[in-house]
Amino acid sequence: MQFTRTAIPDVIIIEPAVHGDERGYFVETFRQDKLETFVGYPIHFRQDNESKSSKGVLRGLHYQLHPAAQTKLVRVIQGSVLDVAVDIRKNSPTFGEHVAVKLSGENKKQLLVPRGFAHGFVVLEDNTVFAYKVDNYYSPENDRGLAFDDAGLGINWLLSHEEFKLSDKDTKQPKLAEANDLFEYGLNYYA
Repeated sequence: MQFTRTAIPDVIIIEPAVHGDERGYFVETFRQDKLETFVGYPIHFRQDNESKSSKGVLRGLHYQLHPAAQTKLVRVIQGSVLDVAVDIRKNSPTFGEHVAVKLSGENKKQLLVPRGFAHGFVVLEDNTVFAYKVDNYYSPENDRGLAFDDAGLGINWLLSHEEFKLSDKDTKQPKLAEANDLFEYGLNYYA
């Protein structure tokens, strides 16, 4: 398993070793001990989620407020997505910046999105199966989001706006500059 810090060091790409032959493949998708050693803090995942989507489905940008904030470990089992994490920690040196990584069933890459980040993805091919672990349960009263098309974020979603398939919720999110409920850089949201 290889861990790589991105341009925003708290967001981490994980590339598991894939062992394959003519019969198929085997991959170890999660090792808590190795992950915690690399990030330097404990993570206790509590829930696994999975979605299946068609090309153009855009989910995000979502986050949950403390005390229900979530770290996510995301991956694609089948198909591909562009996965995006946006730093929403006020006073962070990378506040408002984002990391975008193509995740696919083929490349088996994963992305660790820590607390203090908004997260979203756009599906790049039909029948894409997206799976992720979270370290906190979903809390409707702490659920928040940002506008996926906020020009200030500068996200290139790789597809045209006409191709997007959005939930009603995701068409009504505020821009980052208008969001009141964010995180504070330097606070320990894991305590």
